[in-house]
Order: sequence, then structure tokens, then C-alpha cells
Amino acid sequence: MLQDGGAMTATATAVDVVKDTTTQGFMKDVIEESKRQPVLVDFWAPWCGPCKQLTPVLEKAVKAAKGKVKLAKMNIDEHPAIPGQIDGFMGALPESQVSAFLERITKGAVGAEEKDLLKAADAALAEGNATGAAEMYAQLLAEDSTNAPALAGLARCYVETGALEQAKQTLALIPEAKRNEAAAAAARAALEIAEQAKSIEPLGDLEKKLLADPLDHQARFDLAVALNAKGKREDAVRHLIDIVKRDRKWNDDGARKQLVQFFEAWGATDPATVEGRKRLSSILFS
Repeated sequence: MLQDGGAMTATATAVDVVKDTTTQGFMKDVIEESKRQPVLVDFWAPWCGPCKQLTPVLEKAVKAAKGKVKLAKMNIDEHPAIPGQIDGFMGALPESQVSAFLERITKGAVGAEEKDLLKAADAALAEGNATGAAEMYAQLLAEDSTNAPALAGLARCYVETGALEQAKQTLALIPEAKRNEAAAAAARAALEIAEQAKSIEPLGDLEKKLLADPLDHQARFDLAVALNAKGKREDAVRHLIDIVKRDRKWNDDGARKQLVQFFEAWGATDPATVEGRKRLSSILFS
């Protein structure tokens, strides 16, 4: 009989993943452990012929899973109280069916773990911890080198640290079919904005120009790009909105287009994006 549950832990040795359990240890070895990763329970008895066939198959399959699932073995002659309370299957199964069963119960756990790690990486990057985020994206890519959100995230880490050439190379690794997904598009926009900022005059010089001539839209536009590069998103939005208000057609609607690119790079839920879109809409549709 078998039981599964929980999310996968990181790794485990062959010794760790197979364990004899008892009635007293069942809660710890199976119930509590299943909150962390799938656990199989092998109920066996010395007189059971099929058990002698199934147990080695289970052990082999569990060890081959490399820590994605654990096996707890219980002698039902010595511990008869538990087996009747657990659902599962009886009898010996071929190794192929056991392996397929393990793949099915671990697939969901692995997927959940990947989503949690990706979420944590995205959060670290949003908080400015590009190094920590890059380490988590790298973990995901070690499992799947074509993971588009992880590649996009890693590219953004490179952008944040100024390694623009590495960012380009990383974006090029995203499978062509996934290059227009939100994460990839956002990373590409962030890279384009960073490259744009490299050719902009120093922040102080732009502020002086704007102070001398508030209608110098190019100076204001460049100042917005420079401010964004410094992480001052709200100020960048304010200056671009000001251009849209004063002259919507300036530079072929350039200020609005730059805002849209900022929003794409920052993400739909970023506070600066949410507020900026509100302000832009109030102008465009007033």
C-alpha cells in the first residue's frame, strides 16, 4: 500500500529515503514527513510472497527518484493497527508501473516547488537583491535550462548589475516560442531601457537644462530615462506625463511610448506602473 502528500524537499541520500517505521514512529516518519514531500508506505509481512517481490522494486524506484520521494516500510505482523487506515494498492506491481506511479505523485510536488522558488526569486529581484535572485534562477535553470521565466529573471539580474552583454546572451537562450511571454518581454524592455540610459547625459546636467528651459522636452525625456536608471520610477513617470500634457505629439508620441515601455519593464503590479497608467489614462481619455 502507498500514501503520498506534501511538497518535495531539496535532496536526500539513498540511506535517507528508505526507512523502517513503527506504530509509534508512523506520525513522524509518514504523516509529518508527507507535509514536506511525498512518502510511500510499504506494508509487508514475512509470510507475504508478493511483498518480497514488491519491496525491492519500491526501494529501487525510490532511490532512483533522487530524493523526490521517501519510502517507509512497516511490518504489519508487528504493527497491525495502521494498515487498515491507509488507502493504496495491494500486491506486486511491475517496476514500470511503480516508476510511473512515482512520477505522477512527484510531478505536482516538483511543479509546486518550482513555482515557489520562481516566486521567491522574483520577489528578491523586486527588492533589489539581484545576487540572491540570480542564485535562485540558476537553481531552476539547473533543472531545466529552457525555463523561460527563469532565463528572463536571470537576464533582469544582469541588467540590474549593469552586465548588459550577459543579459543579451541570456535572453537569446529563451526558446523562440516563448520570447513574447510576459516575463521575456519585460526583461527585453528592461534591457532596452538600460542600453538607452547609457547614452544619456549625467543627471545633474539634465536637471540644469530643464531648470533653464522647462519646455525642453528632450531634456525632460532624457531626465526621465536617467531617473528610472536610478530607481526613481515615480519621478520618471511624472516627467513623461508632463510632456504628454504639454505636447502629446512631440517626437512622434515619444513620451507615451516611453511610459508604455517602462510599464512593461516594471511589471503590471508595480505601484509605479499602476499609478502611472491611471495618470496617463486620465490625460488620454479626458
